Amino acid sequence: MNLESFSTKDIGNLGEKVAADYLKKHGFRIIDRNVARKTGELDIIARKGDTLHFIEVKALKRREFPDLERTNDDYDPSDNLHPYKIQKVARTAEWYVAEKDWEGDWQVDGVLVWLRERDGMAKVTYLPQIV
Repeated sequence: MNLESFSTKDIGNLGEKVAADYLKKHGFRIIDRNVARKTGELDIIARKGDTLHFIEVKALKRREFPDLERTNDDYDPSDNLHPYKIQKVARTAEWYVAEKDWEGDWQVDGVLVWLRERDGMAKVTYLPQIV
């Protein structure tokens, strides 16, 4: 699928779907998606083993996949995982844990998704415990 005409919102939605599929393939069970509260939004809530994972997804459309081995690539979706955003996710996760009476372990993770414009192919990187 060609992503040339996709809006930023479309790219974000597709990135979240790709991230959820990736997580499922790696043993996570998706509990909820796009949970919004006044403190912020949780893109994906998943469980793996006895741990609840609050996952912030950052997606980016590129003409070609970046060379992740090079240090001079011009942009990385992790640039949007700045401390303020991570703090908002953690604060919202705390609310969720309290509301659901979750007594187990939990953590905040990140998933970076690069989407290739010409064919919609995805490259995914999982970042555990970004807090």
